[in-house]
Amino acid sequence: MARVLFCMGLLILAACKAQDAPTPSGSEVPEAPSTGSAEETPAAAPPASAQAVTVPSFDCAKAASDAEKLVCGDAELAALDRQLSERYASSSKKDPATERGWINGRDDCWKEEDARSCVLDAYRTRLVELAIIAPDVMVPKTVEFRCTDNSKPFTMVFYNEIDPVAAVMTWGSDQAIVFPQPTGSGSKYGRKGIEYWEHQGEASVDFYGNRLSCKPLP
Repeated sequence: MARVLFCMGLLILAACKAQDAPTPSGSEVPEAPSTGSAEETPAAAPPASAQAVTVPSFDCAKAASDAEKLVCGDAELAALDRQLSERYASSSKKDPATERGWINGRDDCWKEEDARSCVLDAYRTRLVELAIIAPDVMVPKTVEFRCTDNSKPFTMVFYNEIDPVAAVMTWGSDQAIVFPQPTGSGSKYGRKGIEYWEHQGEASVDFYGNRLSCKPLP
């Protein structure tokens, strides 16, 4: 049975479910210089950007799930929530049932050992799903590989022009959206349970414990 499911005809991983995002706060304001008078110089008022509060697209006073409460207290997740809300609103392929399924999946992240990483991947995955079905997005060339286990074809599609940057990994009938990972050399993509690491023309792949050594076909 395929391990990775589809949302709206697009891929979703074990934690397929999403919403939207916010904006970062401003910088510090230097102290006002002393006037040398006996009276205390009033502090300079912070710029408007410093007064802005990063909030998600929903009302945090009504946050019900642990995932929503986590988003309300995390600037990065709140920004992704607002971004997702805006992307969904502008999408020409809205599916309320799919969105409800995504939200339920995001809310199930409390079951994971690292709930924040689960919620982060849920938002990023849904953003990519909506981005790659947009009518103005060009589908990059599919890179085919020859692997040590050729019982099922393995391919990668690298979406470097969307936000967030991602790749779609396909092994047989299983698919996954993976994201760039830090590496000292080569190119690495992954998420929980999945890793793709290309170095000097060879790629090592771990797809939920299925390990492959692959080379791109000419």
